[in-house]
Amino acid sequence: MLITAGRVLTEATSEYLTDGAVLVQGDAIVAVGPRTELEELAPEGTPRLDFPESTLLPGLIDCHVHLVFDGSADPTAALQQAQDEALFADMEVRAEQLLGTGVTTARDLGDRNGLAIRLGAAIAEGAAHGPRIVSAGTPVTPQGGHCWFLGGEVDGEAEVRTIVQRNAASGAAVIKAMVTGGGLTKGGAASWENQFSTEELAALVDEAHKAGLPVAAHAHGTDGIAAAVAAGVDSIEHCTWMTEDGFELRKEVLDEILANGIHVCPAVSQHWQMLPRIFGQERADAMFGLIREMADAGVKLVAGTDAGVQRAGFGGLISSLGFYAHLGLPNSRIIDMATAEAARALGLGDQTGRLVPGYKADLLIVDGDPLKDLGALSSVRTVITAGRHYQPKM
Repeated sequence: MLITAGRVLTEATSEYLTDGAVLVQGDAIVAVGPRTELEELAPEGTPRLDFPESTLLPGLIDCHVHLVFDGSADPTAALQQAQDEALFADMEVRAEQLLGTGVTTARDLGDRNGLAIRLGAAIAEGAAHGPRIVSAGTPVTPQGGHCWFLGGEVDGEAEVRTIVQRNAASGAAVIKAMVTGGGLTKGGAASWENQFSTEELAALVDEAHKAGLPVAAHAHGTDGIAAAVAAGVDSIEHCTWMTEDGFELRKEVLDEILANGIHVCPAVSQHWQMLPRIFGQERADAMFGLIREMADAGVKLVAGTDAGVQRAGFGGLISSLGFYAHLGLPNSRIIDMATAEAARALGLGDQTGRLVPGYKADLLIVDGDPLKDLGALSSVRTVITAGRHYQPKM
């Protein structure tokens, strides 16, 4: 397949190749360059997709979704009422919604009974439409802890190691640790409260790394963030630096995040503009300011939406990215957060996120110029995922 476009976002996300093209064979990119050169390189009879007025860029990556949740006002109640087969069918719909918005890879950070792993396999086989799914399987949480209803409750180091081993054996590509509480779980620990002992968290990270799997730590509270960093996790989800009575970013912990190359996924809601009304302007400004402080310090931020939780649908990535534009980050960096840097955070930096020969053919074609107007990313013309052409439903 030969895909041509008026603008092709090259390996450097601040530069365009004009009148460019990408040549795809099977599920991989075989060449990127000027249209005229690739037309000569392409075998006779190669199918073509031509978009002379559009922009071709790597497919987007959402680093934080929950396909088992429906994004309603009470997603936990909806989940608990759903049988697995009906839930799986709903998850197929949500995955296709992600794909239709240009998301070609999604990291699912909270599963029940291996459904997201099963869905990822169906997508890879071509039996369902959706992005590549990097699944955590069942998230690890203490008894009665955050998202206990997903089946990952543990007590003590031995049980921690057992569930990590079980997730690894089932095909999980990342281990999710609920280091602090969260608002989704009624009656559980507060978002700023730690949930694991130092020994349990160390055992979790050790066992995951023995299996060759990274650890993504759900951590709102400052103490939990510090504990996660000390344990050696690979990414921190939310990272809101919350305390019982406000916020506290600890410089020494931030320095460790930087020194260890830990990725941070703030998992910004698509409805971020409503936060001042929900939390109050002062509290929202503090939350926004801490993310900007991390960005200015050079933290490896990546894009994620927390899709599936309360009122967070599966088409909100572009709106979520708009938050970073609101903070003043350049569009080139924001696009990188949802492509190349996101791929590195997921351990896929040598496979996707860039238009490079040998990488997976995960491509997005949009109208407009996203380097000038980030909103152009929402004007999806077509999507290619692992070499498969998907035409979004209009």
